Amino acid sequence: MTEKTCAACDCQLDANPIRVKVGGKTVEVCCEECAIALNEAGASVVGNREA
Repeated sequence: MTEKTCAACDCQLDANPIRVKVGGKTVEVCCEECAIALNEAGASVVGNREA
């Protein structure tokens, strides 16, 4: 079985990962801090595309 890792920091995920939508895809992260970081990163990418 392959271990799942956080999309933001590559830490191993536990049995209850947090799911976050980024760029139309759902990814799993280990904690609220990583979820916020990915949301901010996704928002900056979207903002740059509209410019």
